[in-house]
Amino acid sequence: MSPEDKSTGDKLSLDLLDKVTVRKRARMVAIGGLMVALAFGAIVGFIGGRWAGIIAALIVVLPVVLLAMSEARRTVWLEGTRVNVRAFGTRTVDLATADSLDLLVTDLRGARTVGLFVRGNKKAINIALSMYSGVGGRELGIYQLRRLADALAARGDTPGLVFSELLVAQLRAEARGLAAPERPLYRLGSLAPTGRMAQKLHPDAVSKFVTSLE
Repeated sequence: MSPEDKSTGDKLSLDLLDKVTVRKRARMVAIGGLMVALAFGAIVGFIGGRWAGIIAALIVVLPVVLLAMSEARRTVWLEGTRVNVRAFGTRTVDLATADSLDLLVTDLRGARTVGLFVRGNKKAINIALSMYSGVGGRELGIYQLRRLADALAARGDTPGLVFSELLVAQLRAEARGLAAPERPLYRLGSLAPTGRMAQKLHPDAVSKFVTSLE
């Protein structure tokens, strides 16, 4: 269930998926975008002429290709209490001083991802904690969750303690060998209504859920 833990000194990888899988997904996004762009360009070209079709296809395909390239290059890691993400540039948010913490649930192509969405210093980073499809999936490793839980608990405020307790409960569930549908992150992610690509769970709902855990 858990990917291999990777750390170098105080630098701890928080990538949920391995690089091969990420690049494969990015390649599929790029191919899908290219197919849509060619179809759209053909329609516009039939109406407005060859150059209009080419321009229309480029307008559609370029953002998708850039998005795919960004996803292929994206890597997330933790240094102390600072979360960093790098794609074309690097963004950093310190968990100790982050302005807000939210649980973000994304639903894409039958896979539901549960992430910790942090904002601070006018920057935002989504840390994917788990990804589920059906009754199985992938979760961050034990060491990654433990380090995140410690960093969040060190904040000393209510949001930090709530999310820290959530991650600790996830670790306990894994230690007890519970199946994915019985683990807190899976159960909490299931609370999000279907039909929306990305949504934040209300903080009160997250707090109530964590309070109800053993």
